[in-house]
Amino acid sequence: MTDTDDSPPADPRRRIVYVQLDERKVVRRKPEVEHERAVAIFDLLEDNCFDPVGFGDDGPFNLHLSAEEGRLTFDIRTQDGLELTRVLLPLSPFKTIVRDYFMVCESYYQAIRRSTPAQIEALDMGRRGLHNEGSELLRERLAGKIAVDHTTARRIFTLVCVLHIRG
Repeated sequence: MTDTDDSPPADPRRRIVYVQLDERKVVRRKPEVEHERAVAIFDLLEDNCFDPVGFGDDGPFNLHLSAEEGRLTFDIRTQDGLELTRVLLPLSPFKTIVRDYFMVCESYYQAIRRSTPAQIEALDMGRRGLHNEGSELLRERLAGKIAVDHTTARRIFTLVCVLHIRG
């Protein structure tokens, strides 16, 4: 455990083993967004700390994420698919940071094609800063409902951003 990550000790029951995003309203995403989504899911499944309050001993967990009617839904199930609980969070606190994050990401992807390394690095630092801010907001909103470490929150925040893309 590092000074920047206050994750609880690793427990094979307190982790996500399957992630599904609600793709019913999916639009064609840019290749960069698809890549970020795929990497976030892969990395999340490889290493995460996920402890729904009151259900930690029922894990490991399947997580179904959706965003609808102004709410982010964490549909948490057992590894066998039995529904355990749903955690609902209002999406409104995330709207500004997600919008800003998308703007910086777009600038970053454009910069990769035609800017100097210093400009790319500056945009990447801004992108990472907004990503950290969104991750911390997510952790705050999940407090008392689901305990996640910083790394898990970052990966889930990426998926929250992907869910914001609508046609």
